[in-house]
Amino acid sequence: MGIKTILIYSALTLTCMQAKAQWVVTDPGNLAQGIINMSDNIAHTSKTAVSTAKSFAETVKIYEQYKKYYDALKSVNNLVKDARKVREIILMVGDVSDIYVTNFRKMTGDENFSAKELDAIAFGYTKLLEESNGVLQDLKQVVNVSTLSMTDKDRMDVVDGCYRTMRRYRNLVGYYTNKNIAVSYLRAKKKNDTDRVMSCTVMKTPNTGSLCC
Repeated sequence: MGIKTILIYSALTLTCMQAKAQWVVTDPGNLAQGIINMSDNIAHTSKTAVSTAKSFAETVKIYEQYKKYYDALKSVNNLVKDARKVREIILMVGDVSDIYVTNFRKMTGDENFSAKELDAIAFGYTKLLEESNGVLQDLKQVVNVSTLSMTDKDRMDVVDGCYRTMRRYRNLVGYYTNKNIAVSYLRAKKKNDTDRVMSCTVMKTPNTGSLCC
């Protein structure tokens, strides 16, 4: 089943895990792990949910717990031996979570989506988060200094591949969000809901273009 087919089927989730407050904010490795934990926990919460509204409240709770680490990581320049692409891969996972939480929170209050449609949309975001986390697992294998059998070129080849894949997933999340918001916009216009149409604002997400929300 293709990724675009998967995105239209449904189920949201519930299981909240606490942020680790003892992490040192100046440690790039711990900050990076915070982003990984955030996306893992959001995906897990969304996957096991029984109620869209209830589960997403838990998702937002997790996101807000971890967001301080995501924000701090954006200012860290020496993450993993100054490997720029490694840092950007990890930040893109945070971007995926950010786009999901920010936009889906608005969708849950949008009368142009049914409960079943929201479940399907949430399931799509969850699958993309899971795929993003899979890229991170590949990345962790090559940035681990104990992987002595790999040459520097081998490592950078894997990093380059992870970067391209993660960029594609991040852009796909933006595209997916655009498409869902476009559905709401067209439905509002069909109902002559001018308030809804006129209140549509534009938000930018990294490398994905403008999103109406």
